Amino acid sequence: MKIYAPFAGIVRCHVDVGEKISTGQELATVEATKLESPVVSPGPGTISRIAVADFSDVIGGDLIMEIGEA
Repeated sequence: MKIYAPFAGIVRCHVDVGEKISTGQELATVEATKLESPVVSPGPGTISRIAVADFSDVIGGDLIMEIGEA
């Protein structure tokens, strides 16, 4: 599964590569001008790749991370 930024802002990741995650777990937060949105996992799995560094700028639709099978 690929996880994308919901809108433009600064991303902060809450997981690491290799970490096992569950459905609904908060993976990252995107923050923009007093608006903060959690990015949650749509399903269980293992973080296989984090495509952005913490506190980097993203635009809506940018790849944040990838989740592999559990």
